[in-house]
This record gives sequence, C-alpha cells and structure tokens, in this order.
Amino acid sequence: MQITGCAVSLTVDDVAASSAFFIKHLGFHEAMAADGFASLKRDDAGMNVVLLRRGIEVLPPGFRDQRAAGVIVAFVVTDLAGEERRLQAEGVAITMPLREEPWGERLFQITDPNGVVIELVEWAAPPPA
Repeated sequence: MQITGCAVSLTVDDVAASSAFFIKHLGFHEAMAADGFASLKRDDAGMNVVLLRRGIEVLPPGFRDQRAAGVIVAFVVTDLAGEERRLQAEGVAITMPLREEPWGERLFQITDPNGVVIELVEWAAPPPA
C-alpha cells in the first residue's frame, strides 16, 4: 500500500462556520467545496480537514445525524506560546490553557464554532520513541 494523502473528516452542523474558523485562525485554505462539504488544506500540514454537514447523504445512514464528538484535532506547531498569544489577540477563546504534560508535551486547546476541539502542541522534550 502507498498512502498519498491524509484527511480527517468531521461532521458538523454549520460547515461554513467551521471552514471560516480554520481559514481565519489556523491558516487553512479551501481546496474543494460544495453544498454541505468543504475540504481544507495547508501546504505544510500533510493532511486535509474535511467538513461534512450533519445529515448529508454521503455519510452512512447510521452516522448522518451524529456530530464530531470525542475527537481532538491536534497540530504540532513551533512557538506554542506565540500561537496562544496570537489566537487570544484574534479573539479566539482558549478552552484549555497552556500546560505541560509529564511526558514532555506542551499544549493548549481551542474550540471552533461547531464544538470541534483543536489542540496545538509543541514538544518540550523530544517525543518518546
């Protein structure tokens, strides 16, 4: 198998609201879009974020009414403290303040308008093997 791309697909009520949040605050741009669908990308991220409107027929029947829940979309960044300051200056609520975990991970979380939790991460120490 050869993997040529990667994406996370999130089911939300308001695709436009999440799309605007990812574009404005996280530097993504729209790669593709249609009614109830948006595929967002960053050239440096190595993955796309796909947003699907809850109820859209492309989802399996048992999943159509579910929303993205219990999922954390994490991005490893440089200058984590600087990103926290930038987002605060842009009016984004920090839903989990900057902290450092015992295993060396520094992180904070924000939440998009549809409740999607986004975690920005920086390693304080080299990640464990």
